[in-house]
Amino acid sequence: MAHREHRYAVRVEWTGNLGTGTSGYRAYSRDHSIGAGAKPAIPGSSDPAFRGDPARWNPEDLLVASLSACHQLWYLHLCASAGIAVTAYADEAEGVMEEGADGGGQFSSVVLRPRVTLAPGSDAATALALHHDAAEKCFIARSVNFPVRHEPAVEVAG
Repeated sequence: MAHREHRYAVRVEWTGNLGTGTSGYRAYSRDHSIGAGAKPAIPGSSDPAFRGDPARWNPEDLLVASLSACHQLWYLHLCASAGIAVTAYADEAEGVMEEGADGGGQFSSVVLRPRVTLAPGSDAATALALHHDAAEKCFIARSVNFPVRHEPAVEVAG
């Protein structure tokens, strides 16, 4: 298969100038807006631990959400290709970021906990195994330098 390249352009605009810019650590808001083309803007901020607005998305939330959504989309694709009808899918994903003494940090792990419901008569064993295949294909998970664990549960309705 030929190599293909995909590009993703976003715009991040800081909206947190409270009048004196970054004249001091407490003098500005961490609020920003994330956009891409005609898509709805995502209200962003920093983690509340770093003076951010807890009502807005922070980069750490978005990273965990990206991993979860990527896994979900691959999983649904693989199930459809295998003739397995998924009727519900929800994930309670969680990431762990470790902050160093110098204030920098990095993620040490993410765990995805997808809960899947299948149509009656579906092959639950194959559906469970397809989580492994989805993990192998997920573009985002393949791009990070920390482990992404999976704790899936699959049930057949009715």
